[in-house]
Amino acid sequence: MTFATESILQHCTAQCRIASPLGTMLLARTGAGLAGAWFEKQKHHPEAIDAPERGDDPLLMATASQLRAYFAGEIDAFDVPLDLQGTTFQRDVWQALLRIEAGETRSYGAIARELGVPSASRAVGSAVGRNPVSIIVPCHRVVGSSGALTGYAGGLDRKTSLLRIEADRVKSRRGARQRELH
Repeated sequence: MTFATESILQHCTAQCRIASPLGTMLLARTGAGLAGAWFEKQKHHPEAIDAPERGDDPLLMATASQLRAYFAGEIDAFDVPLDLQGTTFQRDVWQALLRIEAGETRSYGAIARELGVPSASRAVGSAVGRNPVSIIVPCHRVVGSSGALTGYAGGLDRKTSLLRIEADRVKSRRGARQRELH
């Protein structure tokens, strides 16, 4: 069990499961914000959380609503309070992920350089892989230095789907803007 998962388990106040086009997701919150959003059976998914199932929790409801809007193509970014549980380095990496716009990607090395530790690509990869808030903290937007798709805790098929959803959305918006200009 990772430090982040263990911390979430200790501080979780509510959880719920939601359906998504890419499979069932588990959402978990603490008193401070959303701390977990995992696909069923993804790496580092907690086996069980000792917190009440609360589909009526306002934060979990807002998160579920925003995830539905994301999959429907209505939003690209999320507006829910986060309580990212992890080491200082992990939280720094996860904050860097939040700065990657939909339709864009970054390499592990680019994130390491952005954080001022250019030799830490592998450590960045490890932190990205332990991101407890899938989609919302967009770890799927991180690729290898050659642009190749690399590991994703939720599975490469999901990573491919998420990147395709975002690329199609950006392409569609660009096309609409071009039509408006002409």
